[in-house]
Amino acid sequence: MSYIWQDFNIKPFPAETVVFRDGVFCPELSTLESPIISNNYDLPVHFIYVGELSGKNNLDIIINKNVKNQKIYLSARVMVKNNAEISLNIENYGEGSDVRGFFVIDNHSNVNFDLSAHHLSENTGILIKTRLVAHKNSNSNLTGVAYIDKNCKNCRSDIDFSAMADKGAKIIFRPVQKISAIPESAAHSANIAHYSQPQIEYLHESGLTDIEIEHVLREAFVNNVDLFNE
Repeated sequence: MSYIWQDFNIKPFPAETVVFRDGVFCPELSTLESPIISNNYDLPVHFIYVGELSGKNNLDIIINKNVKNQKIYLSARVMVKNNAEISLNIENYGEGSDVRGFFVIDNHSNVNFDLSAHHLSENTGILIKTRLVAHKNSNSNLTGVAYIDKNCKNCRSDIDFSAMADKGAKIIFRPVQKISAIPESAAHSANIAHYSQPQIEYLHESGLTDIEIEHVLREAFVNNVDLFNE
């Protein structure tokens, strides 16, 4: 698992793991046999989704009804150099179970990202933060819909999109909440990150080159999240 940290800056922690690389499930790196969570585990479950994507890619995270109060984390860092469609589908039937995800997309081409987050039992959580690095002449279309079903009260839901974009990049964000029961919390957001000239000048004065500054700002942007302490 050391390459996950070295290549993708994802630090493993004590957990049951489900690992995908380049859109392909890697059983040799995983402790669980399937992305379907059918049992409770003493440790959290950590989905790790990394690599380079093109074409159609699907990731389904399913928490079954007999699961209670399970913690599930998603750490995703993917690069798109050729056109890609990414579908992330989460179905949370597990009462009291929480899914927290951090999905980073480094887009050099054209990407469609489609997130469906389904709260299917009461007191469930699905909180997904997506960070997009949009390079010059890239096109990015990000859609996220959270569904809180009838009788699924006290749910926690968050669909959060943010981008660091080149001036020549095109971006469409569509975060949506569809709520049929009173939640504990429900939010959706979309924004473009901006860095001020004084911040950039400070980094220049510290001796960094333009390329190094771009790298520092990008890493600060994609790492400015702490899912595990929220």
